[in-house]
Amino acid sequence: MKIVLLGEPMGLFMANEAGAIQDVKTFTASIAGAEYNVAVGLARLGHTPAYCTRLGYDPMGEKILAGLRQNGISTDLVMQVEDELTGFMMKSSTQQGDPDIAYYRKGSAASKISPHDIDALDLYGCERLHVTGIFPAVSASALSATKRLISRAQALGIPYSFDPNLRPQLWADKKQMIDTLNSLAQGAETVLPGIGEGRQLTGREDPEGIADFYHAMGVKNVVVKLGAGGAFYSEKGGARGVSAGFPVETIVDTVGAGDGFAAGVVSALAEGETLEQAAFRGNVIGAIQITHKSDNEGLPTREELGRIILSGKA
Repeated sequence: MKIVLLGEPMGLFMANEAGAIQDVKTFTASIAGAEYNVAVGLARLGHTPAYCTRLGYDPMGEKILAGLRQNGISTDLVMQVEDELTGFMMKSSTQQGDPDIAYYRKGSAASKISPHDIDALDLYGCERLHVTGIFPAVSASALSATKRLISRAQALGIPYSFDPNLRPQLWADKKQMIDTLNSLAQGAETVLPGIGEGRQLTGREDPEGIADFYHAMGVKNVVVKLGAGGAFYSEKGGARGVSAGFPVETIVDTVGAGDGFAAGVVSALAEGETLEQAAFRGNVIGAIQITHKSDNEGLPTREELGRIILSGKA
């Protein structure tokens, strides 16, 4: 199934030793971005993700373009532009909590995407759309472009999933973040907040309340990530419950877990699985990903996924 993703893939420099980013002497270059991670996950499960973004004609842009192709991600919706730079980020190394991250993306090629760019896209054959709350926070034009792509998808009857993926540092203030992200969630088929994100966005404390908030907006499926506790899933007017967390032997890096989870849920729904089955697959892939250092290197193929499920632990 062809699944469109909109976002900003970035160069990633991962610290090779623990400590503050400014003190690290060596880094490993890779590719990052929530939507990129989800696209990699979908491709490894046999789907055809198409990444919509803008890149510069620079070494990092070329690296990302090559990475997309190597991972089986369609570049048909990628725009490469002159005189604009591709964004990148730096990440510290830690085994306790989340790593520190420094972004270098202001004014990047992707941040200058416009609704006009979206209008020029050929969406023929696209069957699903996945967006996050990160890209709309990058710039006013990125927000407008996101809204335009959602509008085009809705006009074509293409369902979309939405992962809020809160990045408060990218927003002017908390109210703007909450109002904008809930507006983007309103027309979604599926919304995928973490429990902490859901509390901030809805003012509700428990997963049931968070799900009810989005159902009242018209959202069909809500899956609330509970970390090690698994995920609460709720279908409007249908089944709801908790899919238990999948056992993990050793946690290496928590970054990318939510993106792996999204790849699991989106792929399962695209295949006609139930919301409960989708939440389970999301739990398993999220668990697998946190046993690896890179943001996406642990994302499994379908065969690897089946083998790990049978083994009972990631």
